[in-house]
Amino acid sequence: MKNNVNGNGNGGRATAPGNVESQKKKLTALVVDNDNFIRMLHKVLLNNLNVESQVVENGKEAVDLCLSGAVFDLILICMKMPVMDGPDATRALRTMGVRSMIVGVTAYSKRSEKQEFMDAGLDDYHEKPLTAVKLISLLRDLRWKPIKHQRENYVMLD
Repeated sequence: MKNNVNGNGNGGRATAPGNVESQKKKLTALVVDNDNFIRMLHKVLLNNLNVESQVVENGKEAVDLCLSGAVFDLILICMKMPVMDGPDATRALRTMGVRSMIVGVTAYSKRSEKQEFMDAGLDDYHEKPLTAVKLISLLRDLRWKPIKHQRENYVMLD
């Protein structure tokens, strides 16, 4: 029987206290898009970049998920969706106090549409589909500016 000197269950082997890798917070993302291919593409890209991700099909599902207590570092949200579109969902999320980085992704590139979407409360905007390079840039921004989530500030919407 091995002597377990440090009580860590490693048979007496020392482990570095405060192991940086084990303490790193894994980034989380929500992909909001009615196009199944785009949802899955963005989810796979995020997972390959070691980002824990969830997917929903429309803005109402995103709002409901956040109302239930889910918190994300990054929300990728499509502009045009049934039930609740991207601008309406973004406004609702911001009204609820969601402080995640919200990035609009859309196939539409008219300047007026982009401006309307940005005015809803986006942090950034990209044409879809996103690439790994674009996602890495967004994730780099998140790592340098950690998001302060304040769940207690969420409010119910009518």
